[in-house]
Amino acid sequence: MALQKLRRPENVDGDFYVDSSCIDCDLCRQIAPQTFASAGEQSAVYKQPDTSALEFQALKALVTCPTASIGTVSKRSAREAAAVYPERIDEEVHFCGFASESSFGASSYLIVRPEQGNILVDSPRFASSLVRRTEELGGIRTILLTHRDDVADHEKWAKHFGAARVMHADDAGRLRPKLEQVLEGDNPISLEENLLAIPTPGHTRGHMVFLYRNRYLFSGDHLWWSERYESLYASRSVCWYSWPEQVRSVEKLLSYNFEWVLPGHGRRAQGSAAAMRESLIKFLNRFGNAVSASHESAN
Repeated sequence: MALQKLRRPENVDGDFYVDSSCIDCDLCRQIAPQTFASAGEQSAVYKQPDTSALEFQALKALVTCPTASIGTVSKRSAREAAAVYPERIDEEVHFCGFASESSFGASSYLIVRPEQGNILVDSPRFASSLVRRTEELGGIRTILLTHRDDVADHEKWAKHFGAARVMHADDAGRLRPKLEQVLEGDNPISLEENLLAIPTPGHTRGHMVFLYRNRYLFSGDHLWWSERYESLYASRSVCWYSWPEQVRSVEKLLSYNFEWVLPGHGRRAQGSAAAMRESLIKFLNRFGNAVSASHESAN
């Protein structure tokens, strides 16, 4: 629960505020950009919501905040905002909200497929409201874990729904005995029709992305949209295993078609398959030469 005594001075006067426990995950700025903005290395309210629609967006951000750093002086109820999640992004793909502090506020997604069984990509908080709504939508058959950082409450979700978890061996570590399916190697693996696991080492050694219906790329912490560079992007500063490998993994994605990039951290991207490919090339033109030069000097 956010505390008024920890209210950041960067907040404008009014009901909504962000306190100093904020970890700068960026989700509030994605969900309610007319209310929240970056201020230093945290978020703050730069404009109080002045319509019911903007207030509802701000309450959705409050619900999603992984550290409960968003509050209201009036202690207003966020029950209706919580009931929105999982919230549809496009067709059967939904955003779960309810981010977890243990995954540093990573986004997770639910693919609703009544006949084939629903798929959870990475793990949100095991929040009662989200659990009930997920039950109404048909539960969860499979949990796809992109990498070790964003597993959050996967055990609780798997146990409650009897779901099978999928993860790459190189990131499984101590989780391996608990996982129902462990993937190995560097080659893409077809998990079922229209669902492909693509190993993308770089951010972590065993990072994977998941391509669904040749349209939706669930990219974990491998790739996201940069408003600054106006292209798909990855950052050396949050690469824990190998930056050259991460760039090569981005290059690998040129072999696939997708129209959405749905990351764990960072902004989503949507466009034609051709536009996504051009964006990958733009990234590789920025970073690919440096990686090639580093590889050549090492040899």
